[in-house]
Amino acid sequence: MAASDIKVKELDKRASGQAFEVILRDPARKAKGDFPFSRQKKKDWSLEEIQKKLEAAEERRKSHEAEFLKHLAEKREHEKEVQQKALEENNHFSKMAEEKLNQKMEATKEKRTAIMAAMTEKFKGKGKKLEEVCKNKENKYLMKIM
Repeated sequence: MAASDIKVKELDKRASGQAFEVILRDPARKAKGDFPFSRQKKKDWSLEEIQKKLEAAEERRKSHEAEFLKHLAEKREHEKEVQQKALEENNHFSKMAEEKLNQKMEATKEKRTAIMAAMTEKFKGKGKKLEEVCKNKENKYLMKIM
């Protein structure tokens, strides 16, 4: 739009501000030479041109289809990798859990064996003490008899 197409009219002047009315010139008044009213003539297509356009469209379609299939293949490959990684992590976790359980069981077994050995020693000591007490009582009894 040119500056001649715009008309500014001052409406109000106040302490708080000003009011303006902006009037734009009607676009219908413009010169008729601005817009070409005649349409371009349709081009007559030859059979070869139509054939070339169809072949180009077919190539684009095939290319698009190939890209789509490539994308799907990459997506499937990624899914397989993720599943494989999850399976490996699961196996690793299972092995670690099994090793931890075996270590705990081994530690419990060793602890139990140590406790049993200590109890056996304790009972042997008590058995010896009991034998001594019995022997001493027997000796005292024999001494009284004699």
